[in-house]
Order: sequence, then C-alpha cells, then structure tokens
Amino acid sequence: MLLFAYLILYFLLVFVLRSVLLWKKTGINPFTFEKTDNAHDYNGKVFTFITVLELIVVGIYAFKEEWYEYLLPFWYLENQTLQKIGWVLLLVSLIFVWFSQSQMANSWRIGIDENNKTKLVTKGVFSISRNPIFLGIMITNIGLSLVIPNAFTLLIISLSTLSVNTQIRLEEEFLKLEFGNEYKEYAKKVRRWI
Repeated sequence: MLLFAYLILYFLLVFVLRSVLLWKKTGINPFTFEKTDNAHDYNGKVFTFITVLELIVVGIYAFKEEWYEYLLPFWYLENQTLQKIGWVLLLVSLIFVWFSQSQMANSWRIGIDENNKTKLVTKGVFSISRNPIFLGIMITNIGLSLVIPNAFTLLIISLSTLSVNTQIRLEEEFLKLEFGNEYKEYAKKVRRWI
C-alpha cells in the first residue's frame, strides 16, 4: 500500500503539480506529445504505456497479493536490505527530479516544445548531468525493482532505458538546432548521464 501511495505521490508531484505550476505561471502546457506517428510522439505513447504498467504492477503488489505470483517474482532478490536500498533510491530520486525540474524553471517540458522558446539550462545539477530528470526517473525504476523484484519491474527498466535513451537523442538533435554552438559547447563539457 505504501509503495502505491508513493507512486501516486511521485506522479502527482513531478508531472501533474509541476505541469499545473508551469501552466499557471506561463500559460504554456508543458506536455508536448501529440497523436502523430513521428518518433517523438510515438515515444510519448511508450512513456504512457510504461506509466500504466508501473501503476498496474504496483497496484497488484499493493491490493491483490494473491495475483503477485503472476508477475514472476525474483524470490532470490527479495530481502530487507535490497528493499531498504530500493526505498532510499525512490526517495532520493523524487527529491532529485523535483529539484532538477525547479532548476529548469520555465524551460521544463514533457517532450520537445517546438512552439515556445526556452532557455538552455546549464547550471546547478545541469552542470553535472545533461539529463538529471531522466537520470532521476531511471533511479526511480531501479528503486522500484529492488523493492518488488519481478519480471515486470525488470521489463519496466528495460523499456524505460530504451525509451529514455531515444528521447534524449531526439532532444539533443532539437537542442543542437535550437541553440547551435552554445549547446555543442555545453555537450562537450557535461556528460549525457553523469
């Protein structure tokens, strides 16, 4: 039950509340994925699928214990030490993502915004990682898989790794066009992940 509450809180804070705050401050909807079939919008569908899958998996764990065996648990990874490490990662990632979004301020978007100009954020955590929000999301997925290790949390990590890396490359191409040499110089100094 606690894990499900955490996941709901996570989505409410880093996606819903952050989106509402940005929209109220700027009048811009930060959600940029549309219903086309291009790579960017298709990746948005994959993100949505991963989110729904996470909610289903954690929901089964929290509310339908008798169904949990169908998620193919990795019983040999089920121990208190790994669970505690998982919870630490979950909490650290929530704080890290919120902090990273705060540093992006009005430039934060969910996806690529071709319609509204933003600033290139290179200070704070962005001076250590070009993608701290994605890094935080991946830490969340790893933490989740340590708290409830099973085939589906492993699938979530796998799909997220592919989807996030695809999104990063799409965003990098956009940022090269949008900011030119400023972004290229930034990319030379700061690594993609950490």
